[in-house]
Amino acid sequence: MKVLVIRFSSIGDVVLTTPVLRALREQLPNAEIHYLTKRSFTSLLENNPNIDKLHSIDRSTQEVISQLKAEKFDRVIDLHNNLRTLKLKLRLGVKANSFPKLNLEKWLLVRFKNRKMPNVHVVDRYFEAVKPLGISNPQKNCELFISVDQQVNTELEFGLKPKSYVCIAIGAQ
Repeated sequence: MKVLVIRFSSIGDVVLTTPVLRALREQLPNAEIHYLTKRSFTSLLENNPNIDKLHSIDRSTQEVISQLKAEKFDRVIDLHNNLRTLKLKLRLGVKANSFPKLNLEKWLLVRFKNRKMPNVHVVDRYFEAVKPLGISNPQKNCELFISVDQQVNTELEFGLKPKSYVCIAIGAQ
């Protein structure tokens, strides 16, 4: 099976897709997993061992449509779920699953303080898109794989002894 996972942006949302990638790899070990994102977010994913091939765009999916069609995917997992991904899925012409984005519920919450949003984390909603493949959520953490050349010696740079801190926050772009 060859699967394309789509999430174009943003930094936090891309990182929040990593439990889905791990679950795909663990629960469909023979699947070939591809990922499509904006070029500015590829560094978040390029070292992820759960991705076999990383595709990227600068502005438009038109940049990669012929490349993606040539891959002959069996399934598209749309974790962005917008008009652009709808057009892409139609052009690819393969079975696709999307996560429940809850745009109306979010709009009602912001506009009218209407609290109709379900108490479900976005990662759990992402897993709705892979449920038809028999993938379940093992409730594991998000992952970020940093290449050796991007790693920082926190003791030298910040005076932090190993295991003396909880985390280092990553800023947006």
